[in-house]
Parts: sequence; structure tokens; C-alpha cells
Amino acid sequence: MPRKKSLISIVTPFFNEAECIPLFSKAILELIDSLPELDFEIICVDDGSQDTSLKILQNLAEQHHCFRLIELSRNFGKEAALTAGIDFSKGDAVIPIDADLQDPPSLIIPMIKAWQSGSEVVLAKRVAREKDSFFKRYTAQYFYRFNNRIASIPIPENVGDFRLMDRVVIDALKQLPERQRFMKGLFAWVGFKTQIIEYHREERVKGGTKFSIWKLWNFAIDGITSFSTLPLRVWSYLGAGIAVLSLFYALFIVTRTLILGIDVPGYASLLVAVLFLGSLQLISIGLLGEYVGRLYLEAKQRPVYLVRKVYESAK
Repeated sequence: MPRKKSLISIVTPFFNEAECIPLFSKAILELIDSLPELDFEIICVDDGSQDTSLKILQNLAEQHHCFRLIELSRNFGKEAALTAGIDFSKGDAVIPIDADLQDPPSLIIPMIKAWQSGSEVVLAKRVAREKDSFFKRYTAQYFYRFNNRIASIPIPENVGDFRLMDRVVIDALKQLPERQRFMKGLFAWVGFKTQIIEYHREERVKGGTKFSIWKLWNFAIDGITSFSTLPLRVWSYLGAGIAVLSLFYALFIVTRTLILGIDVPGYASLLVAVLFLGSLQLISIGLLGEYVGRLYLEAKQRPVYLVRKVYESAK
């Protein structure tokens, strides 16, 4: 009896990537042809694209039996689209990859070999980020450093969503119920036997990034607040420290008044103290609001995404 082929699921979110799709599909089909000993399913998740991405992906799903298209009801964001693709995957191993070909599909071959050798997670790590802008390169560097100092589970530095995960890892991810999803953190949290493969990241083949500075900032806040409560603790310690200093200062004022008599304090120093403490209070309330907001969103228990339609080849 012939041995059953392993099924590899490649998951790719799409949002206004019409220019990239022909090049992406060509590279993926060439990869499939080079690995006849394996079966593949390419799960394309259209995350509410407003260009012709959906139409192009529909044609791919009709022409090639290995392509499956999941159309979401609107734009839910990359993390939700990635979650949808993972949920719909059937493969023995699942590989998320972006459509812009910055992560080379050719790297999938050594990733599969590492998986076949026993690794349950194979990470693709960028050895350099010279293709990224100066701003993105250094903000990413400092985000990883800061996050890994305060988080109980560190996120591998310079590792994105591009990775291979065994079915046992996918089943573990599906047990995580949170709605506000920071996928890099969830991938790291589940653990499992991991191997790292290094590579040089390329430039985008077409189009531009969908992440603005504002989105990157919010993404970083999501990452920090999803996996650490240390920021809340810091403000508790800071408040306690200021309270102790205030007590000593109050004792100093009382003692000086008893010895030297009453004097009129300076207006400027009083104003600075009030503004400083007021600013600390506003910042701490805002930080507390971030965590309360996450609780509010989780309590609603809304689904991470909604599927409008699934397209598959009739062949």
C-alpha cells in the first residue's frame, strides 16, 4: 500500500495585494512542482480588499485545485486573517507567509526538511533588516528588547509570522480563546520543539506596506499588554516611591516650620510639582485603561473574524 503523502498548508492573508498575487502564485506553484512527494493546499484569506485582489484570487481558486480562498466579511486586520487561515488549514504542517515575497518561498524546502527531521516549529529568522526603513528597523529592535525584558515568554527577535508549525502546534493554538490576538506572542507562548533557520529578507516585489506608524505603535502596545502586567506593577511601585518621598518632604517642611517659622513657598515649584504628579496620574490611568479596554473587548466574546464565502476548485 503506497504511503500517504504529507499535506502542507500555506496560509497567506491578502489586503489590497493585487499587484503581488501573480508573482506570489507563480513562486508558490513552482515550489509545489519541485516537491512532488508532498501535497499542498494554499489558503488565501482575503481580508476585505478594496482592489481587484478578490477577483484574482477567485480565478486562482477556480484554476488550481490546491488554492482555497477564504473571503472575510470585511477588513478584520492581519492577525484575524492569519487566525482564519490557520483555523481552516488541514495540513500536517502549516506555514504562514506574506504575499509580498519578502520571505522567500524557496526557504520552505529546508523548513520542511527540518520538520521531517523532528522539529515541531521551524522559525525563519532574518539575519539583517537592511531592506527595512531606518525607522522600522530601529523601532523593531527596541520593541523586541523592551518586550522581552518585561514579558514572561520572550518573542524570538527578528522572527516574523513566516514559520512552519506541526499539526500538534496548530491544535494547541486553537485552544487559545482570546479575541485580541497578537500572533507572534501566541506562537511563542505555545512552545514546542523549535529549530531556527536564518535567511536574508528581500524587498517587496510590488506595492507598499499596509502598516503605518500609527498602526505599528498600536501593534506594539497590543503586544506588550497581551503578555505582561509589569507596566501596571511599575506604576504601583512608582506611586509608592513618590508617596514615601512626599512623606519625607512633609516631615522636612513641618520640622523647618517649627524651627524657622512659616515662610511662603514658591509658586513655580508648587506648579511644577502639581503638573508632574498630575501627568503621572493621567499616564497611569491611561495605562490602566488599556488593560480594562482589553477586558471589555474580551468580555463581549465577539468572533475574531466572520467568513463571507469559501471558494474552492470544483476539480
